Amino acid sequence: MKRNIIAIAIIIGLFGCKGENKYATADTVSTAELQKETADTTVADKIIKTADMRFRVKDVQNTKEQLSKTIKGQGGTVSEFSIQSSIQETDKVKQSTDSLKEITSYRTEGYLVAKVPSEKLDDFTNTIAKMSVFVDNQSMKMDDQSIAYLANKLKAVNRVDAINKINKVASKKGANVETSLYLKDDYVDKKIENMQIDSRVKFSTITLNFYQDNTVKTMIVANDNLYDYRPPFVNRLWLAFVNGWTLFKEIIIAISNLWMLMVLGIGIFFIVRYYNRKNKLAIIEAAKNFVDPANK
Repeated sequence: MKRNIIAIAIIIGLFGCKGENKYATADTVSTAELQKETADTTVADKIIKTADMRFRVKDVQNTKEQLSKTIKGQGGTVSEFSIQSSIQETDKVKQSTDSLKEITSYRTEGYLVAKVPSEKLDDFTNTIAKMSVFVDNQSMKMDDQSIAYLANKLKAVNRVDAINKINKVASKKGANVETSLYLKDDYVDKKIENMQIDSRVKFSTITLNFYQDNTVKTMIVANDNLYDYRPPFVNRLWLAFVNGWTLFKEIIIAISNLWMLMVLGIGIFFIVRYYNRKNKLAIIEAAKNFVDPANK
């Protein structure tokens, strides 16, 4: 990373000049750069390797720790990792009135992305295979970036040549300056692209997915079923009798508060009864009077 930053600083420094005197310096450096770039247009093989593995392990957390040590030991780095557990099934069994035994079955999976030296990629995958119970799948991809690397290099040479020609005009017109700046920026972009290719060629990226068998875990938890906290049947039955007696007394008290209505009701009852009797006697007397003249 430090080398990359230094290289970028040098490239920007080459073209960060202002004024007529600095144009001459830029011309000299650019020419030297052009000669250097043109001298070697051959490029070594630029093979980018990427690998993927999915495998089963005994313990995800321990495997993650072993992988981290192995990667660091081989000069690589861990760029991303995660561990997550997903519940497959859960059940609660009553232990006592206020406690339950919770039984949970869960699955744990790990995910790790690492960069390891390309020449050690095969050894690293073999080490992983020994850590696993078995390997579900394993793959490796080789991407040849030699042509793209050479194209960027040749384009950079063209940019340097174009900058030289613009600088020889020694014009301070805005169009020439703007074109020169554009070519310089594009030259830097091509350089950085090749630096990125070099980095990916040197360090291969490997993606690892690993998991373990479903794990069953038990633990005692509080009973959240409020019905279980009620008193026993005998106690509840006795409390029901007590509550019934209390309710009966309350009804008597409520009725006692309505004694005036009771007296009024009794009075109305006797009055109605009196009039009913009186009416009944009158009807009987009228009936007798109706029957007697007929018998005569």
